Amino acid sequence: MPAVTPSPSSQSDAGKPVTRRTSWAEAAAAADATKPAERVPAPTRAPASAPVPQQAARDTITSTPGTPDADLPPAPSLEPAETPASRRTRPTTADVIADTPMPDFISSPGLFVKEQKPRPVGGVRGVIYSMTRGAWNLGPGPKQRQEEELARRISRQLQGSYNTAVLSLKGGIGKTSTTVGVGLTLAEYRGDAPCAIDANPDSGDLVERALGEGIYQQSSPRTITDLLRNIDSINSLTGLARYMHHAGRLHLIAGEQDPEVSDSLTAEEYLRIRKLISAYYSVALTDCGTGVTHNAMSGILQSADNLVIAAGYAVSGAKRARSTLHWLASHGYEDLARNAVVVITDKDEVSSRVDKDAIEEHLAGICRELISVPHDRGVADGDLVTLDVLKPETRRAYKEIAAAIVDGYR
Repeated sequence: MPAVTPSPSSQSDAGKPVTRRTSWAEAAAAADATKPAERVPAPTRAPASAPVPQQAARDTITSTPGTPDADLPPAPSLEPAETPASRRTRPTTADVIADTPMPDFISSPGLFVKEQKPRPVGGVRGVIYSMTRGAWNLGPGPKQRQEEELARRISRQLQGSYNTAVLSLKGGIGKTSTTVGVGLTLAEYRGDAPCAIDANPDSGDLVERALGEGIYQQSSPRTITDLLRNIDSINSLTGLARYMHHAGRLHLIAGEQDPEVSDSLTAEEYLRIRKLISAYYSVALTDCGTGVTHNAMSGILQSADNLVIAAGYAVSGAKRARSTLHWLASHGYEDLARNAVVVITDKDEVSSRVDKDAIEEHLAGICRELISVPHDRGVADGDLVTLDVLKPETRRAYKEIAAAIVDGYR
């Protein structure tokens, strides 16, 4: 639209300054006059650049040449406008991350990784798992969970060295076979190798039951007497190993076979051996032989953390086990008697006239735990004891004994 310029010769405009105005400016002014002013929300944060001086801001406005400064629009205020009360500041991504608690990747791995069920072994659950190639995993059954719980108890990490004495008042009722079976079980499930000491004064056969008679005779038959003779020169596990025998991961110290010196082990000598063993082994089993009054017995009981009392299903065996517990309680070993584990081994397949339940009930109330070992020819023959040839029920009993022993280490 062409600009309209008033005539300079007009009489009404005589003596007034000439002002040039455009039609778009008039239209904008008219529109602003009829339209209500809109409130423009102020920014939530100040601009990063430095403030512009007022004079510089005025200089940036383009004006038509010849227009007086009085007609220029007022300079914008540099004071930040107040944020309306109804307006809320929206948090940034950095604010959200900062306010969110950091997840614990160590104690709560399930937040990020879905927990996987253990693989079932044996039974219907194991068959389904194998047939579906793992697509259907029903998890372990009750029996498998019990076995895993026993393994967890046996393998519990220990702080320090502990000693369990296996004793009885009657021979031939499973004392040495229990020591070997439990020792082999501890060696199978524990991360550290256990040690078994033959302190039987009557020519004990602990090593023969663990290795076999033939293998023991072929090896250098070093005994507990040889160890005592050179104990002052032993200052490492390598030096100690020269006087030990090994049935897999079970380490053994053989008893003295010479009848003339077999009963010469004293309480002080046993304590010296126990002190040496405690420096290298966290679990030790001591086969004490028959009786509780031989020379080394006071040292054995003094250093024992718990006891295993061997018994049989014969009436005489049960009575002797009870007598052993009473003797211990009346001679200053009440805690050992109260926390003892009584093991009844069905070694001779007693006749049906013997009430096994009555014998177990007779002994159960005077000890911490009672465990029965079923009849097994791998134990009853009096020869080599190996876990591979034992019945599953016998192996399960030895696992229960081993777990009860470790539970008593506090």
